[in-house]
Amino acid sequence: MSVKVRRRQKIFFSKVGKTMFQDKTLVCKECGKEFVFTAGEQEFYAEKEFKNEPQRCKECRNNRKQALRANREMYEATCAGCGGVAKVPFQPKDGRPVYCSECYAKMKEEQQG
Repeated sequence: MSVKVRRRQKIFFSKVGKTMFQDKTLVCKECGKEFVFTAGEQEFYAEKEFKNEPQRCKECRNNRKQALRANREMYEATCAGCGGVAKVPFQPKDGRPVYCSECYAKMKEEQQG
């Protein structure tokens, strides 16, 4: 015997126009499972002017992203910050600095702070 759990439905009024969003149940085109396209996600899609609803559940989207990343060719370069080895998903060009993950994160943090 299966029991369906009802989620409390959220309703959002968009900052974009006077649109009202409600949680929506969609079916994943990859695995066939139902998933909820929340009102908050719908508002985000509207703000970004995305035209299409998601067609895959979060798990299938993540699996798809991982598969694309696994096939990505990585290049080695010398980090301009610490001199260590940096692996990057692009062919480094002469004269342009390349940073390892840690140095890049530190640099971003300094720029924001």
